Amino acid sequence: MNDVLVRAVGLSRVYGVDAKVRALHDADFEVRKGDRIALVGPSGSGKSTVLHLIAGIDAPTAGVIEWPGIGSVEALRPGPVALSFQGPSLLPPLDVIENVALPILLDGGTEVDARARAQDLIDRFGLSDVALRLPEELSGGQLQRAGLARALAGRPTLLLADEPTGQQDREGGMRLMDVVLRCMDEVDGGALLVATHDRAVADRLGTSWRIEGGTLDALAKQR
Repeated sequence: MNDVLVRAVGLSRVYGVDAKVRALHDADFEVRKGDRIALVGPSGSGKSTVLHLIAGIDAPTAGVIEWPGIGSVEALRPGPVALSFQGPSLLPPLDVIENVALPILLDGGTEVDARARAQDLIDRFGLSDVALRLPEELSGGQLQRAGLARALAGRPTLLLADEPTGQQDREGGMRLMDVVLRCMDEVDGGALLVATHDRAVADRLGTSWRIEGGTLDALAKQR
């Protein structure tokens, strides 16, 4: 399989009709198997837009994005590409373990396997005490960890994490990153792209991209 999981050429995204907002402008980048990339930049710089385009949940205004090592956009989810959102994203009627197990069930896994994988991730993320609680009963930090557990449930080839430590204190954020990195190391060729404005998080990863005002510098600056 191709080592290039994602390739973009001249990728742009503009929102609005009259008062247009340029969220991303003429970006070129590649994500390869095994990459550990921090996408850094201030709030509103376009980080989430990049992740949403890579995940296939948004479409570019111009340019081309393709997934050579994965397949067509229809093949991205559930399975090879997972996105951990910046805000709460758990399904309100489902408890934590049901939310985490859901991607496996949607991808055709058995209920036994889905529950076992979900419980393992819940334990890793320190959520055992709230496994049977509904999302409305969780704190912001717990919701964030549960969202990451759900994103990791299907052992994605590419994990996209949007400000994954935003609801954690510094120590908790570093523990969370420990878990995420260990989980991705368990996936053969698994790649990780983390959007963050936290330098401590970015320093945990091998490559840094910078985005500001919709302009992406993805020259793969190795640490």
